[in-house]
Amino acid sequence: MTEASRRILIVLMGSLGDVVRGMYLVDAIKGAFPQTTITWLVEPACAGIVRLHPRIDDVILFDRGAGIRGIFALRRELGRRHFDVTLDLQRHFKSGFFSWMSGATHRIGFHKRDAKEGNWLFNTDYIDERGETVSKIEHYQLFLERLGIAKPLTLSSGLEGITLDTVDAPWLSQLTSPYVVCVLGSSWESKDWLEDGFAALLARLEGQRVVLVSDQSKVALAARLESGTAGASVINLAGKTSLRELVAVVQGARAVVGPDSGPAHIAGAVRTPHVTLFGPTPAVRNAPRGSEGLSLVADIGCAPCKRRVCPGLGKVCMRLIHPEAVIAKLSEAQSRG
Repeated sequence: MTEASRRILIVLMGSLGDVVRGMYLVDAIKGAFPQTTITWLVEPACAGIVRLHPRIDDVILFDRGAGIRGIFALRRELGRRHFDVTLDLQRHFKSGFFSWMSGATHRIGFHKRDAKEGNWLFNTDYIDERGETVSKIEHYQLFLERLGIAKPLTLSSGLEGITLDTVDAPWLSQLTSPYVVCVLGSSWESKDWLEDGFAALLARLEGQRVVLVSDQSKVALAARLESGTAGASVINLAGKTSLRELVAVVQGARAVVGPDSGPAHIAGAVRTPHVTLFGPTPAVRNAPRGSEGLSLVADIGCAPCKRRVCPGLGKVCMRLIHPEAVIAKLSEAQSRG
């Protein structure tokens, strides 16, 4: 890319963890080409995290629920902006189609053997093949290479400045002493740790302050854990935080524990140690940045199966992660924080 190519579209609509990891590209691009305008195409659920990056110039929303009307509306939005380059970071049919629809002369996507659903047919340039044996952050950085940008020595997510001092919430006064965050769920049912595991963990964290976070789907679980614990001092923020507030809570923690999830990668982005409980997804691909050594992986032949729902085995991979092992890793994580 040259200075003449100043309008870049990044296509990465979800999930939250992928979007956070994609945000590491922005500062590198802006550092190499300061006059570049970066626009991000995202679905509403993840738009809030993209808008937190101070160097992303514009956000386009794709309203998937609007059906064909949403696609026509998106076509109009893309057509108004006259992009020079599109970075298709999602590698599915939909993202490839939207990359093509952008009208950009140069549309950079994943290598054919790393793409899915014919995604590669819509793009004009491709990063090198890497497979699933490298972290997604490392994989995304190959897009910088295609833009002629050297791999940065340090990575910035754009989220580092969002601290507890920058938010105003009714629960803020409860976070005045060191605390640990427990993330109660993820976007895949198969990745979620068992309720009994969290209950046993909280019972063993006697005297510590623990903040529970989740989306609305785990509010009932959080209420049961809050009322049933006799160990940790629990602050229940499940379903009560915006994305900005979640970033601030995670950044203020001594450590975070939970499954492979969006909040795990927020922890990596703000340099908070994260103990990640891996079952159906590979740790080598998805461990949060800086916390690779804090991963717990079930030793069972069917993992990682990469399935959203366990195929009839009762999530045995997650059941094999015992609270004692989590406690040991959490102690290690807190010694870093």
